[in-house]
Amino acid sequence: MQDLKDLKIAIVGAGYGGAAAAKALSLLGADVTVYEQASRIREVGAGIGLRPVTMNRFREWGIFDAIARVSSPSEYFEILTPTGEPIMKEAWPADGEQTRTHLIHRGDFIEALLGALPEGMVRLGHRLESVEDKGDSSVLTFADGTTAEADLVVGADGIKSVVRQRLFSDKDPVFSGEHAYRAVINVADARGMVTDDNLRMYIGRGTKVYLLPLRHRDQVSFDITARCPDGTWTPRVTKEDMLRTVEGFDERLVDITRGLDLDTVNIRAVYDIDPVGTWHSDSVVLIGDAAHSMLHHQGQGANSAIEDAGALADALRGADSVKEGLALFQATRKPVTDKLQAISRQGWTEDEIDEVFPGQAPTRTQTPTATATKE
Repeated sequence: MQDLKDLKIAIVGAGYGGAAAAKALSLLGADVTVYEQASRIREVGAGIGLRPVTMNRFREWGIFDAIARVSSPSEYFEILTPTGEPIMKEAWPADGEQTRTHLIHRGDFIEALLGALPEGMVRLGHRLESVEDKGDSSVLTFADGTTAEADLVVGADGIKSVVRQRLFSDKDPVFSGEHAYRAVINVADARGMVTDDNLRMYIGRGTKVYLLPLRHRDQVSFDITARCPDGTWTPRVTKEDMLRTVEGFDERLVDITRGLDLDTVNIRAVYDIDPVGTWHSDSVVLIGDAAHSMLHHQGQGANSAIEDAGALADALRGADSVKEGLALFQATRKPVTDKLQAISRQGWTEDEIDEVFPGQAPTRTQTPTATATKE
């Protein structure tokens, strides 16, 4: 597009997708403003894995070093039985020697992304109430009564996206039948189970336990994902409830669970959304979880949001109009994320590994292609 420098873009949401889109689109010369409902940015949760394609986007945007400083490159991912017998193991994907998969804490990640944006681009305390699509522009109305008009609105407002619900799909998020319990502990409290920079997942009895090293912090992301019929968004869970999910696991994992301070554990029910038929109009587009929230079993949520941001910038750069660019963006990304949503719903049990990776049944020596990354 020849008029990108005159394009006024409003991004709703300052999470991974919104912050990445702000960076990518501002580099095109567009006038970008990010509206975030929170009064301050505080990313809870634990660790995630950033793929080489994601790290290469950061290199393209000039922020690779900022991300690398607060992350650790990792060599492989391993799946084990509850008692530690190997099921599958494979090297992470890498782009030559230059770009490897990196493990990072969610808080460090969003801080680095937002730190790469110009001062004043992100406006906090703006909770979106409604969006009016006028065809060649759209108007946002916020809870405080203020409004903003833009040539392009990017809905990056997560699984409960107001933009999606107002314009594209009124379907509610879907409960997976699982809970996720996430904490960050010191390496010294990991009972000697973390000695390198590689992610390990212990799986069995309907439970998955992840140990994701955060060496640059001298910490470990400790996550339990377990079956539970309670679909309350933030369920009330006791230490005894958590201990029941790891019965029969390596005693060191049980001890780690027993030693957790519940006040520091992020407890949530696990949800995703059904695929959305259309992501865009002529002046509004969805990205990230707003477009394709998926279960975390394949670790693709954050990576997909970053790739959405890059693909959206690429599509607008190569198109003759916003309308054409948005159509190109959806045609490029939706088939990929539809597939990832479906794969993530297949889950992770010892029996299901072969369903997720056909022809790669657990052989105790072979692992899946590293599509299986902890998000």
